[in-house]
Amino acid sequence: MSKLDIVIKGGTVIDGLRTPRYKADVGIANGRVVAIGRIDASDATEVVDASGRIVAPGFVDLHTHYDSQLFWDPWCTMSGWHGVTSVVIGNCGFGFAPCKPEDRDRTMLSLSRNEAVPLKTMRAGMPWDWETFPEFLDSVERTAKGVNVMAFVPLAPLYAYVAGVDNAKAYRVTDDQLDTMCRLLVEGMEAGACGFSAQINGEIGNVQLDFDGTPMVTDLMTDREVIGFSRAMGSLGRGVAQLTGTLEAAALMARESGRAIIWNALLADGALNQHGGAKYSHRDAIKQLEYYNEQEGLRVFAQALTTNFVSEFTLEDYNLADAIPCWKEACMGTIDEKMVKFADPVRRAAMKEVHEERGGLFGAGYDLTDIKIHWISSDVPNAQELKERYEGFFVGEVAARENKHEIDAFLDVAVAGQLRVGFATPMLMTPPQSMKEIATSSVALPGVSDGGAHTKFVTTARYPTELLGYWIREHEIMSLEEAHWRLSYYPAIAAGLKGRGFLAEGAPADVVVYNPDTIDSGPQERVWDYPAGEWRLIQKAIGYDRIIVNGRTTFINGECTQATPGKLLRHGTD
Repeated sequence: MSKLDIVIKGGTVIDGLRTPRYKADVGIANGRVVAIGRIDASDATEVVDASGRIVAPGFVDLHTHYDSQLFWDPWCTMSGWHGVTSVVIGNCGFGFAPCKPEDRDRTMLSLSRNEAVPLKTMRAGMPWDWETFPEFLDSVERTAKGVNVMAFVPLAPLYAYVAGVDNAKAYRVTDDQLDTMCRLLVEGMEAGACGFSAQINGEIGNVQLDFDGTPMVTDLMTDREVIGFSRAMGSLGRGVAQLTGTLEAAALMARESGRAIIWNALLADGALNQHGGAKYSHRDAIKQLEYYNEQEGLRVFAQALTTNFVSEFTLEDYNLADAIPCWKEACMGTIDEKMVKFADPVRRAAMKEVHEERGGLFGAGYDLTDIKIHWISSDVPNAQELKERYEGFFVGEVAARENKHEIDAFLDVAVAGQLRVGFATPMLMTPPQSMKEIATSSVALPGVSDGGAHTKFVTTARYPTELLGYWIREHEIMSLEEAHWRLSYYPAIAAGLKGRGFLAEGAPADVVVYNPDTIDSGPQERVWDYPAGEWRLIQKAIGYDRIIVNGRTTFINGECTQATPGKLLRHGTD
């Protein structure tokens, strides 16, 4: 055997294929696993002591929005911290290619609203050295990466490029325009995209809207358009589509394309996610998914939200209450305009009505009594006085102390702090039995990480760590063998990510080494590490000894090595 780059000694191997665990050494050379067994490590370049550790394939995160972040953050953190070695971008139909130079700012405005990616950061951090989708993939390939990246062709940019966003919203598209978009989809897939993605949420009750408060161009797609794109993908005999929408639309895509569909999202009853909650009870959704797959013979996978849900938010740029007209209207506009709206007693009356009728803030089950005034920016007028008076208190405590309705107390503090006030919600805890039902259902893929999106509000990209630590170590909802299959190989198969997601001789060396007794997420932090000085919420990971991508170590005990061994994975060839 030639000299080994890394030998992982004495660990318990869980290979991602549901094989029973066993103890073995793992040898890595030239980016691949070359030996599993008893290995002489005397001349290895690096030896990792994995005694008492699990050695498993790196995780595959199918639902991310790192389309811009990857250009300034090679490791796509948070995912990179939590053992993810391959990500898929371009979800929900949102992205940056194809895009004409004159439409770049309009495209970034859309992403700043629907996925809450800071506009200043995108403007400062993106190279924009492409126009077509194949050119975008070439740019991703040139960019240093600490994780592997595969991409959907998002449909919203196709509409903008061929028909113009506003025109397509008003009139939809002609047959010729649809044919052109389908041709561009095929061109993108031939260049390496894994398929297409879309959000089809209709006109009413949508929470991921365009920058002007109107539905995204894909939200109003007709069956004719859905069928056209599905058949175009199917014509290549490969590919997968991702849909944020109804199960019925997912089934239509599967029938017309003959290909697999990844549907978002399967939520445990009572859970809330960044897409505004569930359209179905989880048991009804699972029953329908089983029917499509087992009775109709379709392939419809479900991304399952496998984290307890907690969020932090400011009213400076909040975008997740858009399903409620009075909140949507107030959350639009400049900071000065928003402050006037939030102070308006007529608007507040409507908000109070929603609060009473729908049970909680934004109608989302959040009791204002339990929402904490977590921080107030130090650069607002009278900051010290506001901090002493409000910071660290719950809205309910302020309302009682000042003899106000909770909505008034909440909005008075926000306006006094010029909307630069961070409110923290309580953790919405999913019952373990409900989580077990969704996470172990036959078609469930753990995730809905939304890595790279809503970064001032949520940290759901911690999902692999929470599954292995909280849900398995503490609640035993499945075996580790099952979990690693669902975290790695099953999503790789669903997305057509060839040859990854498992440990075997000859496979690419995407590997995690972790302590099953300590693996956990760290505390939520606010950090200013984005271009243009923007901040985000993060949770780092605890318990990972090593994270290895394509045979090179990217993290040691949570510390980045600065290595960038990630690759662009071109579907159909990689």
